[in-house]
Amino acid sequence: MDQQDLAMPDIAHFFEGVEKLLEIWFEESSSPTGDLRNITRPEWENLLRHVKCEIISFTKNDFIDAFLLSESSMFVSKRRWILKTCGTTTPLKCLEQLLKLAKVHGFSVISDIFYSRKNFTRPEVQNSPHKGFYEEVTYLDTIFPEGRSYCLGSINLECWYLYTFSKPELKALPDIIVEENNIDADPDQTIEILMQNLDKNVMSVFSKTHCSTGTEATAHSGIDQILPDMVIDDFLFDPCGYSMNGINEHGEYMTIHITPEEKFSYVSFESNVALNNYTKLINQVIKTFKPGKFIVTIFANKSSLAYETMKELEIEYSTLSNWKRTDMQCCNFPSYNLLFAQYSRAVEIST
Repeated sequence: MDQQDLAMPDIAHFFEGVEKLLEIWFEESSSPTGDLRNITRPEWENLLRHVKCEIISFTKNDFIDAFLLSESSMFVSKRRWILKTCGTTTPLKCLEQLLKLAKVHGFSVISDIFYSRKNFTRPEVQNSPHKGFYEEVTYLDTIFPEGRSYCLGSINLECWYLYTFSKPELKALPDIIVEENNIDADPDQTIEILMQNLDKNVMSVFSKTHCSTGTEATAHSGIDQILPDMVIDDFLFDPCGYSMNGINEHGEYMTIHITPEEKFSYVSFESNVALNNYTKLINQVIKTFKPGKFIVTIFANKSSLAYETMKELEIEYSTLSNWKRTDMQCCNFPSYNLLFAQYSRAVEIST
């Protein structure tokens, strides 16, 4: 069961900042023109109706399309699709339609599937099939019967759920095959930093009473300095709340989503930027938002710069006196390593 905080806000005044993250990698298309970016905007809009969110902004470059959504973000590259949504959205309900669209564009082989999220603050407000991780796994298993599910962290306190694959073939879905990546796969890595109990003064920036536009909030908060080479598309919601996508010329992305209300403040940072050590990036993110506690997850495949350095990162970061590590786990999957680490603030962070 997902755990609830002891002092909960009224449902009428609550927004679930915790996001559901769904990522699918396809093998190269059987069509010479195969590219997920050829899926049209009306087709994406129709797919997102199943999720209960809308496109509010769009940017692109030669490598990646970035959609800013009413609840978080969607990224589309040639053979990778990422959907990240918060609130009471239902991203799993668009899966079957996505697979049909992918097949039309020649993508009939899946190399990796990941579905992950932190435990919800208020699971009872979610819609099926997202009322609990068991329900989500049951739903996913109807489409991908060879899937595997995991829980990292403490199931009675703070935890992080993951659904992925460990076997190469989907017997119940003959047109879609799941294959293991090999060591010659393209380098791939993802870092996610999930933050709670944010600094009140920092969070005030992400309100219409303080800033009038997303661009103003981005500059005032220092978000534009976290990864300076990113071209940013941002949005400030009314009366409060903030989302941004950033993409660079290498096809890398970053995305930040902020629920600033004091009783349930939440910030997520995610990027696939290729670094051989993420300590500096983590420090920059934490300095920007000043959380009271946070979770870091890092995925890296065998071709990634980060693959051999994740343990090194943990050793280095755990020596910082401002933070106490409350949990840490490492997992080895056929193609990826995963690091999960959780921290709480030990002393006040100097400004």
